[in-house]
Amino acid sequence: MGLFDTVFKRHSELSWMYDLEFLQDKSKKAYLKQIALNTVIEMVARTISQSEFRVMTGNKREKDDLHYKLNVQPNKNQNAVDFWQKFIYKLIIDNEVLVVKNDDGYFFVADDFVKDDDMGLYPHKFINVMVNNFEFKRFFSMDDVIYLTYSNQKLEDFSIGLFEDYGEIFGRMIDLQLMNNQVRGVLNIDTTQFKAEDGRAKLQGYIDMMFEAFKNNSIAIAPLTKGLEYEEHSSKGASQGTQEFKELEELKRTILTDIARMIGVPPSLVIGEMADLEKQIDSYLKFCINPLLRKIESELNSKFFYEQEYLNEDKHIKVVGIDKRDPLQMSESIDKLVSSGTFTRNQVRIMTGEDPADDPELDKFIITKNLQTADAFKGGETNASGQE
Repeated sequence: MGLFDTVFKRHSELSWMYDLEFLQDKSKKAYLKQIALNTVIEMVARTISQSEFRVMTGNKREKDDLHYKLNVQPNKNQNAVDFWQKFIYKLIIDNEVLVVKNDDGYFFVADDFVKDDDMGLYPHKFINVMVNNFEFKRFFSMDDVIYLTYSNQKLEDFSIGLFEDYGEIFGRMIDLQLMNNQVRGVLNIDTTQFKAEDGRAKLQGYIDMMFEAFKNNSIAIAPLTKGLEYEEHSSKGASQGTQEFKELEELKRTILTDIARMIGVPPSLVIGEMADLEKQIDSYLKFCINPLLRKIESELNSKFFYEQEYLNEDKHIKVVGIDKRDPLQMSESIDKLVSSGTFTRNQVRIMTGEDPADDPELDKFIITKNLQTADAFKGGETNASGQE
């Protein structure tokens, strides 16, 4: 006979009191990984989704079917904003993204696929391509798809490894916070009143009722019957609550900061700090958004145009992001560029993201603020006989 058998025999009420459910574990480990990643990546995705994808021939925009699909409706189920948001999200989260074209000419971001790179120097293949639970029964060649890799090993390593430590720390902080604010009570039971089987069932029902009352009601009254005495012990750790919440917020800020830096987003933009906002936005566009736009632009040009079209006919796709220059804010600089004869007015229009005008006068260099052509200044003063 073991020690506990002796104890339970000597105190028979223990043999059934341990069957009563006095406690409930409601603590859950927080999943900060998804929160932090979504916060930063959605910011990047929203920014890029506001870009304009221009199909160009030289400096002239072409409003064709490709322009419509890239800027308005890539497929019947998505508009362009949703399409590019999903595109960027998949690119950063999965470290790669695949866009395929169906037989009707619509573009879809693949939800899942397998890359067959055993082709050596030949174009790679993509098989088992899934889009919205639909699996294509054929393969796609690299020549026929839009495929980008993100190649951010730091983000992948952080997601896999360090998030486990952060999650454990955050989970324990949550548990401690719950413990400090937990409703604790001691229920003294006169066991002589509840030895019978039906008495135990009634006791369990009473405990369940009392627990639900304390959990669901801001004001709870627990009726005490003969043989029961309830004592409250909940106020011990309440004074620590404010400090605990500050520590939780600080940990979340730390994780957001780490993720933002890895993706290239200034942490202050994610956290919401307003100091040096213009500099932070400029850094965000220069080191995070523009490199992604150039990567997308390069892939689109390589897949939509043949080499001769790109080189000889100057057909290309130009991605104009949200950093497009506002001519009204640059009016003084534009005036100096034009009046000094450094640029023509059409060149300035191109620099500000506008199409050049058909007027040949705008292709002439002018000097001084009288906006006269350079030819008008040739020659010098003449004398009375008409000689210079």
